[in-house]
Amino acid sequence: MAIIITEECINCGACEPECPNTAIYEGGVEWTWSGGTKLVDVELEDGSVIGGKDPMTPISDEFYYIVSDKCTECMGFHEEPQCAAVCPVDCCVPDPDHEEDEETLYAKKAWLHAE
Repeated sequence: MAIIITEECINCGACEPECPNTAIYEGGVEWTWSGGTKLVDVELEDGSVIGGKDPMTPISDEFYYIVSDKCTECMGFHEEPQCAAVCPVDCCVPDPDHEEDEETLYAKKAWLHAE
């Protein structure tokens, strides 16, 4: 399951540098697939292909957010999600809308980092 940042976020930014996949972004900031990964092009569910450096619309304009498709819960990097470990207000929590088992998370890590 991916991690989500709740509305309790105080925008301290402690989580952002901890993410090994660069899946965390400040509110209002565009994100990219290639940031923190080895992705050059990404095929979307509809079959279209976009460039890894193409800017994507921010998920939140108010507080830090996590791109669920880039979140691996730090599997293969750390024993626990680092965003949750450093969050001073405990607003980095499992996202019930993006449940994934360990095998899926490891496969996502391999895909993101061309392993």
